[in-house]
Amino acid sequence: VQLQASGGGLVQAGGSLRLSCVASGSIFSSRHMGWHRQAPGKQRELVATITSGGITHYVNSVKGRFTISRDNAKNTVYLQMNSLKPEDTGVYYCARGVPGSWEYDYWGQGTQVTVSS
Repeated sequence: VQLQASGGGLVQAGGSLRLSCVASGSIFSSRHMGWHRQAPGKQRELVATITSGGITHYVNSVKGRFTISRDNAKNTVYLQMNSLKPEDTGVYYCARGVPGSWEYDYWGQGTQVTVSS
């Protein structure tokens, strides 16, 4: 099972980025997926999740700015990030959910997002 995240980079405040995460060698369509981030000096936090049926959840700090989506035909989950703020800076990780829980069993390698003020 491999999760390959990409799309991070350096962007000015107010800008946008789109992260992608491709899952290979794993069951994808029946699992919920999540994007997490870890800011420097802080614990990793869950940013957004999407269920197998497409229901989404967001942490309050990104509601209205971030959108999580999935394309099961491509085994890919996306995170569209708009109106980025310096506090969105961190390493973003995608992860595959464990059925029946909000736990995650496989993680991607992370992609760095840096938002300059």
